[in-house]
Amino acid sequence: MIHATITRTESGRIQSFTMSGHALFANRGNDIVCAGASAVSFGAINSIIALTGITPDIEQGKDGFLRCDVPDHLSEDIQEKIQLLLEGMIVSLQTIERDYGKHIKITFKN
Repeated sequence: MIHATITRTESGRIQSFTMSGHALFANRGNDIVCAGASAVSFGAINSIIALTGITPDIEQGKDGFLRCDVPDHLSEDIQEKIQLLLEGMIVSLQTIERDYGKHIKITFKN
């Protein structure tokens, strides 16, 4: 199962997200849940970099591990753009979870 954890600040701003695990929906190369979750998460990170010029702190590892931390002390304008992109990522991941909940789980932390 893919486990996605979204961490928010006390004000509700997305501070970071992590993803790990494997969907195990289908064989490697044919797993649409894994492909969808990967495309959505990497797409959000790539969009942040391309549209804001900010490179988040990113870590990749084994077993599908991905961590993305939003830098602190950004201008309000840049922060709003990053938050909108990450909220869009969450909507897309929740859509995948709704249809394939046995293979992906999203958790929110404060």
